[in-house]
Amino acid sequence: MENKIRVIVAKSGLDGHDRGAKVVAAALRDAGMEVIYTGLRQTPEMIVEAALQEDVHAIGVSLLSGAHMTLFPKILNLMKEKGMEDVLLFGGGIIPAEDIKKLKEMGVGELFTPGATTSEIIKFLQRWVSSHPRFLD
Repeated sequence: MENKIRVIVAKSGLDGHDRGAKVVAAALRDAGMEVIYTGLRQTPEMIVEAALQEDVHAIGVSLLSGAHMTLFPKILNLMKEKGMEDVLLFGGGIIPAEDIKKLKEMGVGELFTPGATTSEIIKFLQRWVSSHPRFLD
């Protein structure tokens, strides 16, 4: 039997608006993924530690606060420090196109902006996991 895709969905920083993160978490769960929702106001350290403990395939971060150019690089650096280069970091929120380009160049897998559908996110995660041999056992 195929292993379930394991995903952490987190809200980082001081932003208290988590409706979108909860909608995404529910959609991923409905698509058969195992989802751990960390709740509001998670630090990058808390997110990476939870991902390490839960042995996830992917970390999804929702950011609406404008701190994406600080928080995503911090999470990426912590993931590298912990040897988590094979874990996908993706996210969503209100992020300008030029920042999306920079973040993807740094190593963020994908960033979904308002208007993205949950089916787009699900398909992206399924494609990503299926293309990474570590997760195919």
